Amino acid sequence: MMNDNGKSDKSIVPKKDVNKGPGRPGLAERVEGRDLAKGNSGEQTRFWIQGQADLPQGLDRIRNAARRDKRLRFTALWHHVYNVNRLRQAYRALKREASPGVDGVTWHAYGQDLEENLKDLSERLRRGSYKARPVKRIYLPKPDGRERPIGITALEDKIAQRATVEVLNAVYEEDFKGFSYGFRPNRNPHDALDAVTVAIEQQRISWVLDADIQGFFDAMSHDWIMRFVEHRIADRRVLRHIKKWLKAGVLEDGTWRDNDEGTPQGGVISPLLANLYLHYALDQWVEQWRKRTARGRVIIVRYADDFVVGFQHKDDAKRFQGELRERLKKFSLTLNEAKTRLIEFGRYAAVNRQGRGEGKPETFNFLGFTHICGKTLKGYFCVLRITMAKKKRAKLAELTVAMRRRMHAPLRETGPWLRSVLLGHYGYYGVPRNYAALNAFRHRVLVIWRRMLRRRSQKKHRVTWAYMERLAEKWLPKPRIRHPYPDMRLKTS
Repeated sequence: MMNDNGKSDKSIVPKKDVNKGPGRPGLAERVEGRDLAKGNSGEQTRFWIQGQADLPQGLDRIRNAARRDKRLRFTALWHHVYNVNRLRQAYRALKREASPGVDGVTWHAYGQDLEENLKDLSERLRRGSYKARPVKRIYLPKPDGRERPIGITALEDKIAQRATVEVLNAVYEEDFKGFSYGFRPNRNPHDALDAVTVAIEQQRISWVLDADIQGFFDAMSHDWIMRFVEHRIADRRVLRHIKKWLKAGVLEDGTWRDNDEGTPQGGVISPLLANLYLHYALDQWVEQWRKRTARGRVIIVRYADDFVVGFQHKDDAKRFQGELRERLKKFSLTLNEAKTRLIEFGRYAAVNRQGRGEGKPETFNFLGFTHICGKTLKGYFCVLRITMAKKKRAKLAELTVAMRRRMHAPLRETGPWLRSVLLGHYGYYGVPRNYAALNAFRHRVLVIWRRMLRRRSQKKHRVTWAYMERLAEKWLPKPRIRHPYPDMRLKTS
């Protein structure tokens, strides 16, 4: 086989299989070419386009080999990573306005001399002289008053990590399970939400375990991460650079400290390592458990460390919950007991609870939505998905703070900004049967806007509701359902 540079490709060398779990054909990965920066010559453009066209072919060979042989370990992948065209593609895929890491280099500054910078980075990655920089740690406020740590990676580390993820995805997308949705190509939160809904509505599910892993990203063991990577990867340069990123440490308030476990939330390679960790620690075990141990139907949908498991029988659910704790403990993980609940939920939950003299079925939260046992207009069972009250309150509180800063801004600036806020909200929460919650959110936005206008005006009596309705008609779009019904999306996917 030939590599991206036209030389013999030694990426595919069979070795002893360490991963005994069954594989699954993954989703096709598309590599999108991007426009060349202005100012480059036609000759550069010709070679760049030719190089870009070669990128998917190299990954296709890796992907096909990974699909054919689940026992295969890859010994020569690193040359796919330090390919200048792939690094350029990784650079262009990064967020342009993201905060700089410890190096202080922004996306735009790096792009001022992009080709020379990428050639230099490629050469350092090839020689092994590349050094990972510490991750800059900041804290973002959470709705409950606590703070969530976020890691900001240096720009060159982002580029190298993204290129590495692109190559490793060609291997692992052939291994990851179909019920894993988080941070994967061609998958998004709404795919996971629809999978949960369709499974509960169409299968014999009567109990739901809503599970959450305590501090997952901070608890991942570095030793286990490397052991899991080595199941499929035998290229020592890939392994060495992953270790570099894990051991680079954290810079917080100007002080560097080592980190023996965990990966920074916000790191480019962290989502892939998280999926890999749970693929071996959880997904493969669940797949075997429901085949060998469960008496009835068992479904699971996982998005990163947040997952929902549905059961036909309560005794299966109880047994699974107990064994899950022990399984996770083997890999330095623990369930968040405050957020993990087993509830009666499904087609017959309301009738069964009514027969026992109990109240309505409990609800569970998943990916920003509260899931409720409901009925269609024709009386059929359905899963209602309503915007989580906690999420809505947090967004409105954030909006109130932002509006205070914009209190004296002219309407021609505030109006378009509020429109973008609402459209973004509709884009995520605009699912079927959630129209009332969307409309309530729009009304609260209008209330906040009126309050700010009344505070800044000396003639408060002029800021009437009739006046606000005219502003809303002009600037605040009415709710729209942006997503299809779950079964329709799954049929067309």
